[in-house]
Amino acid sequence: MSNIHTIIPERAADIGNFMVGRLLPFRKKRMVGPFAFIDHMGPAQLSETENLDVPPHPHVGLSTLTYLFEGSMMHRDSIGSVVEIKPGAVNWMTAGKGVVHSERTPEYLRKEKKSLHGLQIWVALPKDKEDIAPSFHHTPKEHVPQWEQEGITIKLIAGSAFGKQSPVPVYSELYFLELSSNARSTVRLGKDLYGESGLYILQGAIHSDGHRYEPKQLLVAKDSSLCEFEMEKDSILYIFGGTPFPEERHIHWNFVASDKETIQKARDDWQAQNFPKVPGETDFVPLPK
Repeated sequence: MSNIHTIIPERAADIGNFMVGRLLPFRKKRMVGPFAFIDHMGPAQLSETENLDVPPHPHVGLSTLTYLFEGSMMHRDSIGSVVEIKPGAVNWMTAGKGVVHSERTPEYLRKEKKSLHGLQIWVALPKDKEDIAPSFHHTPKEHVPQWEQEGITIKLIAGSAFGKQSPVPVYSELYFLELSSNARSTVRLGKDLYGESGLYILQGAIHSDGHRYEPKQLLVAKDSSLCEFEMEKDSILYIFGGTPFPEERHIHWNFVASDKETIQKARDDWQAQNFPKVPGETDFVPLPK
């Protein structure tokens, strides 16, 4: 982008039995618009005896967005949702005042070789929505808006941009876009974006102001209205952002809130196992010390 403010490297993080690349939060940039947390999962090749198993764990004050490039994941939550997430579909779970969910390799794949690759994202809720009832929405791949523009294929995974609206039920002004190129192309998005913008390169490279940027880094723009760059052939990248909230957001473990008291209450409730349960699951992730 022609006005890069911050370059955030992808950093290794351990989420139990799986290593990920953490992008947000970052010490110099905690959020981009309402986006508070982004993990890049994989790409990982799992053997017949290796599986993803993230036991039930809680969230408050946010919506989770799961988007896979490869593989499959079984989502179960305390609302009663049971959905297999496949590449290109969008899983959107709003925690609000409190939800619990697990993420596991589907049963039919547990004794086979498999791959897993995707993004796990948290979007903070507006202050007046932090205590709403939890909800869940699954958008199949074929319902995600997609179009061609100046040699670029664009998918609007969530939010609004380019006069279009994703069916994912977001609660604030935001956008999450996938751009892919089959030839070297100039991308001019300034008039179609708003608020703060981040750009994550999954594959290939981009050129901006004489610099070449490759995967495993997140570029944050000073001004989304000046978003212009060149994509190399066969590149894939994600642009996300939106209007930032006027209040600071506190993030602790799996909890996001505009006040620390809400986070402390969530900690106490999870310690006492006062959160709702995921039907059919008995284990859980303990509260970290």
